[in-house]
Order: sequence, then structure tokens, then C-alpha cells
Amino acid sequence: MTRLSWTAWVLLVSILQISGETKNVKNYNFMDIRECFQEKKSFVVVDSFYGNISAKHYRNQTQVNCTIFVKTNGTELENYTSSIQETWPKINNHTIFKLHISKWHIKKDVHMYVMYGKFCNSTQFNFTGEKCVFNTRNEDCHIRCINTSTVCKESTYSEESCSNMTPDLRNDYIINISTTTTNCVNCNNPVKKPEEKKVLNTTLTSGGGEINAAKAVKLMNDISNLAANISGSSAEITVGEGVKGVLVKETHKDEVTEVLFAYQSPNDSINIIDNTETLKTFSRAVTVPKEAFDKAVAQNVSIPFAAVFRFINMAKDEKNSTVLGNEVLAIEMGATIANLTDNINIVFTNMTYRGIPSCHSWNGQGSLPNWTSDGCVTNITEHGITCQCSHLTFFAILMTPLNETISASDFKNLTVITQVGCGLSMFFLAIVLFMHFLSRRIKASNATNILINLVCALFLLNLTFLVNNYVANLKNSVGCKIMAALMHYFMLATFTWFAAQAFHLCLSLYTGGKITIHRYILKIAITSWILPSVIGIVLLSIGKYGEQVISYQNTGNAADNVMMCWITDNSVHLIINIGYYALVFLFTFTTFIIMMSWLCCLRNVKGAKAKGDQSSINIISVMGLCFMLGITWGFAFFAYGVFQVPALYLFTILNSFQGFFLFIYYYKTSRILPPPSDVKSSSVSNITDKTSLSSFKNPYSTWLS
Repeated sequence: MTRLSWTAWVLLVSILQISGETKNVKNYNFMDIRECFQEKKSFVVVDSFYGNISAKHYRNQTQVNCTIFVKTNGTELENYTSSIQETWPKINNHTIFKLHISKWHIKKDVHMYVMYGKFCNSTQFNFTGEKCVFNTRNEDCHIRCINTSTVCKESTYSEESCSNMTPDLRNDYIINISTTTTNCVNCNNPVKKPEEKKVLNTTLTSGGGEINAAKAVKLMNDISNLAANISGSSAEITVGEGVKGVLVKETHKDEVTEVLFAYQSPNDSINIIDNTETLKTFSRAVTVPKEAFDKAVAQNVSIPFAAVFRFINMAKDEKNSTVLGNEVLAIEMGATIANLTDNINIVFTNMTYRGIPSCHSWNGQGSLPNWTSDGCVTNITEHGITCQCSHLTFFAILMTPLNETISASDFKNLTVITQVGCGLSMFFLAIVLFMHFLSRRIKASNATNILINLVCALFLLNLTFLVNNYVANLKNSVGCKIMAALMHYFMLATFTWFAAQAFHLCLSLYTGGKITIHRYILKIAITSWILPSVIGIVLLSIGKYGEQVISYQNTGNAADNVMMCWITDNSVHLIINIGYYALVFLFTFTTFIIMMSWLCCLRNVKGAKAKGDQSSINIISVMGLCFMLGITWGFAFFAYGVFQVPALYLFTILNSFQGFFLFIYYYKTSRILPPPSDVKSSSVSNITDKTSLSSFKNPYSTWLS
């Protein structure tokens, strides 16, 4: 026995002595030594051979420690699988000792004691403490304690330092154990190519060069068989033109982590990525979470795997939908994966596109794709598009065509008019609220109470609209959803108070101003404030709020985008907003016609008077009634086709004056009047309290006289 071997055996016996009790000792030769790193400590002895000795308690047979003998400059490990190679440390000695460990060791929280030199004896060193001291030396015996979880924490991949490494060492973390200070050189390239390459002789294309969707489904269903035939841990798979994939196997179920895939362009190979920071440097990325592997293991998948395939130019669906980049991605794990809480992320960044993107999936049923947005959430930022999906299947980003009939100049003009109009409207609405606050001790009529509620809803709607774009630009998804929900709620509340105004006028005409409903205003207030909140809470809970892209056509024939927080589902917008206001508009417009007919009738009965100011007052009366009932919002219905631009200008300009006319209306109708016995005519607010159809008293007599 050589002197070095004798020293190693002396050291071995010493280590076994300090481990606690007498042990069962087993020898291994290139076995998987993962169990040696399950405990806090492990011992690595620099020697002239490979092997390990594990020590276990007699009673409970639990692992206490391992002594691993590593041959200096050994090459025998190259003949073994990557699973074996990654667990064995390596020692190189070219004038200095260098320890090579893998990413597998880095993930462990182990104190690795590396020993080299002569006449090492355990009584000279303290292995029992929790503190890991890198440099310990006694005469000719050296011990380096390496905390695997922290030693390389601050190091980054250095291509220059690792360029001269042999291929089997290029993914290692290298620690110089000849020095007395902690150090680490990171040669673990975070962008990895698959270990194997496989070409499948399968034809997926049909006439016209499109990929047959049904054949693509069959390919994904056969991936489990392909995974069983792969000897390594990963493989690149090519299936004819336009179809490439990568398969990654996790051979140890208890060590499964998330798997990251990425590529730069549709023609590039798909890479396996080590960390999320590197993932951000690619234009396309896929993240398969650990939860998905856990679900696959729970369904008795023997060797967990994840396969990502990219299909270029797949056959379109029956709607002839446009797919972003013409790229369809498919993910297969050999099991049914659904209802994930840690979603699968598919990211497309730095993409040039026209239209509104939306993440969709297809379950593989049918001869053509049948895309649905169920189970996927679309997040659009200035950098790209992220699809967060809770299941495995085929994925694509479908593009909704833009409505670009509005030019850049019209869009900017409308934006300025809207912002100025909202500010002006808020100013007059605030005056109304302030005046009402000052006169709060005087009991207001029913009409005034309803008007004040409408003013509050409209004021808050204008406020949320003005700050909406600012919140959207913060790129805070939670904040944007809350902003969208608030703005939507106040808009629906405003619509509801329009209807409440119309209902109050109709009921007053019908009852001759003698409304006897118990707690009348309270019931109207509860209905008008609570009903919109129910709608808003439901939409918020099912994830229908978020960032919305508003596009317009600029002079350079490219679509410019403005972000706002709003409803992300166009179908919900049409049903809830357009449908809701359509019902309100029919009711309020009918009420408006009835009121105008009655006013004309009263004028004819009353006869002609001095007409100096009558025409201008009539306009104010009509406009006040229009704004009180929200009639001007009806111009949004005509914002289509050739009428789009004129209707939008009318809509924004008229609604900019809504606050002003409601202020005039409030000022005219809420004045303190003399006792009823001295009044010859009543105001609009008193139509419900002091007027009857039989008396033909004009509710607008204070304006028309």
C-alpha cells in the first residue's frame, strides 16, 4: 500500500470514529452517491482511486456520513451517465488542486470537507461544529470546508475563464482548494443544448405546406414512448420542416424542479435554460413549473419529463384566425395536467405585431384547432406578451384585427378634448357637491337627492378616467385590475342613476307628484349603488379586468398603442356595457320624449308670451334634461363606419359639458322657494311634489317665464 493510500485509510478510520457509533460499512464503485449528500456533512478525500464508504447506525440504519474518494485527474467518469457524473466531485491537479462540483451540489446545503496532504488525523480537526471554515491546516494535512449552497452564490458564468475546459468540465463550478480564501469560477453555461439529437421520419405536412393538426396531436400523444427510448437526460427532436422540440427527463423524482426552455427566433433550436435571468434574454420562453411534474408523478409517470414542441405554419381553425408569428407551441408530460396554481408561462418579447393579442389553447380534439381562451390569462406589457395557463395542451397567441379608422391627429384631438372636458366637468360637479353640502340642513326634495347621487357617480367616473392611463403605465397588474374595476363600477353606477332619474320623472307624472313609497330614496339608492357593484365584483373575480390596448393609425402606417386599465374581454364589454346602456338608453330616451311632449302641450295651453329670452332658455331646458337622463351618451351607438369620427367628436364635446349643465340644472331647481301658497309656478325639482297633470302647471315655468 502506498503512503498516500495509507494516509487516506488512516483518515477514513478517524472520520468513522467521529461519526457517532460503530457502523455498517459498504463500498461502492461509481454508484449514484446522492445519499451521501442527504446529511449536513460529507467528506471528500483526494486519492488515487474512486470509491466511497458510507457509515450507518446499527439501530436505525440511517445515513450518518459518507467518505468519498476521488481520483486526481481521473477520466473514468466520462463513461458513465450524466446522472452519475453530476453527483461525483472531481479533482484536477495541474500544479494546483481544483475541485469541480456541479449545479446539483450547488442546490444542496452541505458542508463538503475536502482533504488532501499527509498524516491527517481527525483528532486535529473539529468536524462537529456548525461553522464551515474554508481553510484549516495542520502541518502537511489540509482541509477545505465548502458550503455548497453559498460558495458560488455570487459568481456568474465566465465564458473566457472556461473556454479551455474539456467538454465534460464546462458545466462545472471550479474551486481552487490550494488557496486559503474562498473562491469560485462559474463554468456552468446557463444556456444548454440537449445531450442527444433525434430525427423522426414522420410527415406532418399536408397540401400547401401546412402542418396537419391531427398528425401533430398524434405526435404529441406518442412522446411518452419516445421519452422511454432516450438514454440521456435531454434530447432535441426534429420532425420534418417546421417542427422542432426538446425533451427533458427528470430521472430522480424527489429532485424535480421547474424546467425552462427558450429560443430566439422561429428558425433557432430550442435551448434548456438554467435560470430565470438568462431566460429574459430570449424572445420566446416557456416555463414548466415544479407543480406540473408533481402532478405527473402523482399519476404514476415512471420517469417525469417535459417536452416542448414548436409547430410553424399549422393549419388554421375554421375562423381563419391569425396566429402571432405563425407559431404554435405544444407541451406534453405524459399525463393529464390541469388546474395548476403555479401556471405554465409562455413569453413572447420584442415582437412586432398588428392587432390585439390574446392567449388561446386547444385540447387536441377535432381535425382542426378549436382555440379557446379558457384557462389562459393574457398579460400585455411594453416588452411583450405573457400567457399564463393552468393546463397542458397546444398554445397560440391569436391576433384580433385593429380598428384603425381613427387617424393619429383625430385620436390626439379627442384625447385632449376628453381630458379638458373631464377636468371642466369635475370642476362644476364639485361646485354642485359643495353647494349641496352648505345647504345640507335644509331638507332636499326627492329630485334633488337623486340628482346629487348622479353628480357623485359622474364625478368619480371622471376622476377614475383621468388617472386610468397613469395607473396603466405603472405596469402593476393588480393595481390596473383594481383601477379598471373602479372605473367600470362608477360608469355602471352613472348609467343606473340616469335610469333612476327617468324612473322618478315617470313616477311623478303618473302619481301627480304624490309618491307614497316608504323609504323611496333609500330604495333607489341601494338599487343604483349595489347593482353595479355586484357586476364589478363578479368580473373582477373571474379575471376580466386588466391592461387594454387602444390602437390608432399613425402617418407611418403602423399602429400606435395607448394602454389603459379596462375590460380585457370584448364579449363582456359588448354584453355588459353596450347591452346595459342600451336598455338604459331606451328607457331614458322614451322618458325624454314624454317629457318634451308634455312641455310642448303646456306651452300651447299657456299661450305665447314675450319671446325675448325664451328660445335660449328652451335650449338650456332641453340640454339640462338630456344630460340629466344621459341622452348624450347615445352618440356612442353611431360611432361606426363613416359616422365614427363625427359621432366620437359629438360624444366627447357634449359630455365635456355634462358637469356644467348639471350645475345649471341644480342651481335653477334647488333654490329655496316661498311657501307653496305664494308660489304661482314650480321648479323642475318640484315636479314630483307640487304638480298634477290636471292643473297643467309647467315644471319648467321658472325657465320659460
